[in-house]
Amino acid sequence: MPTSTAEKRAAFRALHASGCFVIPNPWDVGSAIALQSLGFKALASTSAGFAWSIGRADNHVERDAVLAHLTALAGAIDIPLNADFENGFADAPDGVAESVTLAVGTGIAGLSIEDSTGDTANPLYDFSLALERIAAARAAIDATGADVMLTARSEGFIAGRPDLDETMRRLTAYAEAGADCLYAPGLRDAGQIFAVVKAVEPKPVNVLTLGLSVAVLAELGARRISVGGSLARAAWGEFLRTAREIATDGIFDRFADGAPGRDLNALFVGR
Repeated sequence: MPTSTAEKRAAFRALHASGCFVIPNPWDVGSAIALQSLGFKALASTSAGFAWSIGRADNHVERDAVLAHLTALAGAIDIPLNADFENGFADAPDGVAESVTLAVGTGIAGLSIEDSTGDTANPLYDFSLALERIAAARAAIDATGADVMLTARSEGFIAGRPDLDETMRRLTAYAEAGADCLYAPGLRDAGQIFAVVKAVEPKPVNVLTLGLSVAVLAELGARRISVGGSLARAAWGEFLRTAREIATDGIFDRFADGAPGRDLNALFVGR
């Protein structure tokens, strides 16, 4: 029997109760199925990876397309899916709430909301508005009655505002506003990661791995480790290296490193 949405959501919440787990990021149904086959306990979408797969830049995909993508991913796997839901596809809290309500209907087990604006001059929402947006997302989830986990992201370290004190102020406030999990992508220093973990405990922290191992991040107190668009970039990197070699040298040597077709067919047969 397929795993129900309710079961996925319960399993996802249980994963956050203790320990540390990796939540890799597929960019399409095939990569999601492949990651599930490797034994990962949960997956997360990647806005960048999905955008590139349809010929768009990150943060330039319409909400309806993202919702359809999330529906496809969640329906293809028997493990929980967390949604990279960007800024909620709205600036105002009521717009965020509307988007979150629609996202819950896709079958996801969790979603993240960012506090970045996309405006290089003012890259983060003002503190009070950012807090209202998280509270609106929380209220929208609660109104559905679904046990969907809310991750609040503070984007300062990847949006040109690498201020640890401000990041911790925001994450602490987001936790108090109802976020279940906290996330500050771009942290590289072990001391910074540890400080964030301590600032919001006992709530779990997601860390975007930027070179530190699972063992090190677990020791620092990270509960969840994601890879963002890195797997998609790795796939694109090999594709482009192979294609460029054909275009420039007229050789096909890199094909020898490709996954065997029989293995891929075996992975997807019967679906």
